[in-house]
Amino acid sequence: MELRDIEYFAVIAEHRNMRRASEALGMSPGALSKSLRRLEESIQAKLVERTPKGVALTSVGAALLAQVQRLRVTLMDIRREADDLTEGRAGNLRLGVGATTVEDLPHCCAPLLQQAPALSVRITVADNDVMVPALTSGELDLIFNVLPDSPPVGCAQERLFDDVFVVCAAADHPLAKRRRLTMADLSDELWTLSVPAVPNVQYLHNTLRASGLPPPRVAIEARPLRLRLQICASTRLLSFNARRSPNLVAPRWRLKELPVEHLKWRRAVGVIYRKNSYLSPAARRLIDLLRTIATR
Repeated sequence: MELRDIEYFAVIAEHRNMRRASEALGMSPGALSKSLRRLEESIQAKLVERTPKGVALTSVGAALLAQVQRLRVTLMDIRREADDLTEGRAGNLRLGVGATTVEDLPHCCAPLLQQAPALSVRITVADNDVMVPALTSGELDLIFNVLPDSPPVGCAQERLFDDVFVVCAAADHPLAKRRRLTMADLSDELWTLSVPAVPNVQYLHNTLRASGLPPPRVAIEARPLRLRLQICASTRLLSFNARRSPNLVAPRWRLKELPVEHLKWRRAVGVIYRKNSYLSPAARRLIDLLRTIATR
């Protein structure tokens, strides 16, 4: 079995047509058919069936396709590990971070680049619903963010510290003057929140629902944390975010935590990476630096 035949098969599966697949690969249909036959002979099973519109995957073909992406990620890991070992390169680190945790990175950059001056880092700021699929597909090497309750399929995670999500409002908001608030006190308020798929938004919805209260009325929905905090500070909208966010992101914005005990949500913050895959020395150094910062 040759790796190029597997790659060619993946293109056939993508296009479901031999002619279009051969055009995409820049090879003749005959050469592509020969590659497919060679792969089927090595597996000893039919991978595609001819149809009036092109080709359809057999059950074996569908099973093989499901493994192709995993194989591609593994090969990528092998190439990157070989570069680190044989060329002594620091390589590239593709890092995904959350809107709050990205504020911790500047403290790590100087010591990381001092230890690995040839390193290049590409940082993606997003939420786990975007970053976890990118991690499992091999587009990211490491995620530093709030951890899910259990590791995503095929991934491992390490806890570094805990964070607490709380309700915030502008310092001059009428509710900010109260010493104690119940969840019912928030029923008539408007909110600025991230998208519904983000866990802290889901937690807010579920907690209000469990108390027999209506869901939060979202006036402004936006993923960027800085934008939400600035909106919260300059309007009468409430927000639900990590307690340390205002001080990390923009201490000049006058925000205040509202004393709503039943809406304090403790979450673990840490790193997520693919299980049993190559984790570069640069990624391991970054994890150590983040752990050091967390202990401080």
